[in-house]
Amino acid sequence: MKAMSEVEIRTAMVNAAPGEAERMPVPGLHEVVWDDREYLGWRDPGSPLRGYLAYWSGDRAVGIALRASEVRLQPGAAICSLCNTTQPAGQVTMFSAALAGDAGRSGNSVGTYMCADLACSLLIRIAPPSYDWLPDTSQVIADRIAGLEARLHAFGGRIVQSAA
Repeated sequence: MKAMSEVEIRTAMVNAAPGEAERMPVPGLHEVVWDDREYLGWRDPGSPLRGYLAYWSGDRAVGIALRASEVRLQPGAAICSLCNTTQPAGQVTMFSAALAGDAGRSGNSVGTYMCADLACSLLIRIAPPSYDWLPDTSQVIADRIAGLEARLHAFGGRIVQSAA
């Protein structure tokens, strides 16, 4: 992922409520390893139900404000819709995002299950065990990256499309 500045992130927020982009906390960008990410995702430490995603769609920065569900999944396993990683249910959360534009201001939103810490980029880079019958681990990770990017852009597209 190409690096983003704080200004780029704040101005990219497509579905933030008035003033929300200015108030949202932005993580320490100097600590981000941009080459190992498909998006920047973080939770608001002062408001645990808030989360944010920022990514590039071509040359356009896109930012999405999220709201985590207060309801926890039942014990068991769950799958993140972005990275397709199976995890304990407590590590996956339903996030909703207001649609961009008038549709979002009218209360319309979309939701999906995501890694609760929004760290899919880190999970997909965990190399699988090496077996003779499995593809090369670097190919497995490349396929995971491509899948994550496709699902991220599809989710973001559903939010942005409403404003078009």
